[in-house]
Amino acid sequence: MSHFALTIIGRDRPGIVSQVTEILYRHGCNIADSSCTILGGQFAMILIISHAEYTGQQSFGDAFAPLEESGLSVFLRTLKPGGEIHCVDRGEICMISVYGSDKPGIVYRVARELGERQVNITDLNTKLIGSASRPVYVMMIEAVLPEGLSIGDLDKVVGRLKDELQVDISVRSITPVEL
Repeated sequence: MSHFALTIIGRDRPGIVSQVTEILYRHGCNIADSSCTILGGQFAMILIISHAEYTGQQSFGDAFAPLEESGLSVFLRTLKPGGEIHCVDRGEICMISVYGSDKPGIVYRVARELGERQVNITDLNTKLIGSASRPVYVMMIEAVLPEGLSIGDLDKVVGRLKDELQVDISVRSITPVEL
């Protein structure tokens, strides 16, 4: 079974997910993992797909041509064996929330502090909310703490950033749900 990373991006409009998944369905692809969102008016899809017979990009032929013709950009990459497997993080899972006025460097400064402490960022989203005259920057990070680092330890670390960046930062534990 070969696995592929499929990335699609284009101006948001109704029907993109339907158009993409119909092509995948008709070609017998399985969607193993996916993330879809709107980023600044652009709809972005990242999917991990698999196929029992396809072995490379050439196997898909011109399957994605209709997407390109409708204004979407399509990128397909063949994954090396083992690259499709979901990593199992063994540490404590937490949610880090950042709110404040928008300014360059917030993502970098928070990510740097986390990276220096081996905190694995597993999901990161940013948005501007509020009004045009009073925008509020929001960043939500899901992360896995390394062994030996507690929520309290991390809360002290990001607490120093609050004053430097003049934003509100909070850290809370997330209880994982198993199906």
